[in-house]
Amino acid sequence: MEHVELFFKSIFIDNMVFATFLGMCSYLAVSKKVSTAFGLGAAVIFVLAVTVPLNWLLDQYILREGALVWLGPEFAEYDLSFLSFIMFIATIATMVQLVEIIVEKFSPALYNSLGIFLPLIAVNCAILGGSLFMQSREIATLGLALNYGIGSGIGWFLAILAIAAIREKIRYSAVPPALRGLGITFIITGLMAIGFMSFGGMLTGGDEGEDKEQTEISNEKNKENKDIVLKEDIENKELAGMTIEIEK
Repeated sequence: MEHVELFFKSIFIDNMVFATFLGMCSYLAVSKKVSTAFGLGAAVIFVLAVTVPLNWLLDQYILREGALVWLGPEFAEYDLSFLSFIMFIATIATMVQLVEIIVEKFSPALYNSLGIFLPLIAVNCAILGGSLFMQSREIATLGLALNYGIGSGIGWFLAILAIAAIREKIRYSAVPPALRGLGITFIITGLMAIGFMSFGGMLTGGDEGEDKEQTEISNEKNKENKDIVLKEDIENKELAGMTIEIEK
């Protein structure tokens, strides 16, 4: 259940584009055609799916305070968290270079259409944001980190694919001249972000159930405490009555 919740939350509720507005440069520049948006979105999914788990391993066993204890007890006090940005970006740049080589080899047309924005994935704030969010939210296991990376990538992929499809359609629409181009794209992005905010209630059902269970348990405890108090009062009254009879 935890994996399913994290997966859907990273796609719809914590969407990289519509919730945190990360990766907007590539999102706006490469979303003119569905074909190029699809290729870049798939590349982002791959990079996030690989870099987030790798950076989780780096954070767990090298960067955070006490992570080097596996080297010996004398390394337990070392804290290399100040190297997080450098190490994360190095991992991302390596994976992006691998993606660039693969795309250039197997799909030269897509490589040419993506242009400079394919190598710019290395400095895409959505890619780095995935690793930093993973670190700040203290994701517990490698499996959850992989889940979060794939879910975040799919969320970014859906965002750029949706705006690309809409931008292809509005070319033939009567858009006012002052709003053509990026103007109408920003408006549509804002409306889509508002729409994605409605997904925030998707995963609250379980929390409400847990709250109800907790309130029921607390009510039962309160009833038990009241019964105990009443029994004590009755016993005290009986003792008081017995003492009065004895005195008489």
